[in-house]
Amino acid sequence: MATMINTDKAPAAIGPYVQGMDLGNLVFTSGQIPLDPKTGEMPEDITEQTKQVLSNIKAILAAAGLSPKSIIKTTVFLVDLNDFNTVNTIYEQFFNDDDAPFPARSCIQVAALPRNAKIEIEVIAAR
Repeated sequence: MATMINTDKAPAAIGPYVQGMDLGNLVFTSGQIPLDPKTGEMPEDITEQTKQVLSNIKAILAAAGLSPKSIIKTTVFLVDLNDFNTVNTIYEQFFNDDDAPFPARSCIQVAALPRNAKIEIEVIAAR
């Protein structure tokens, strides 16, 4: 049975979905955009947006009792693939900070994201 994940340390859903679902052995997060959960604001530049998205993901995983070490797959959505190198640097630091192995990953360019975000990331984590 799936259990909804809900934490005030990540932005509330801005549509008809939940922050994440816990299936016991797997946790799926909804795509996270760079909204600050306290202010609802979004940083302007891709560096800060990427950091905020990863912080939101970390908070959702923590609410499920997991950490970035548990992530087995990520999907990264970018409005501009020219931001790939910047995102990659921050992404690498995120996983190195937690001494976690790098997960499998897809990265695709999209036409637009909610609230005009430059990046969105969703993850699958395992227990």
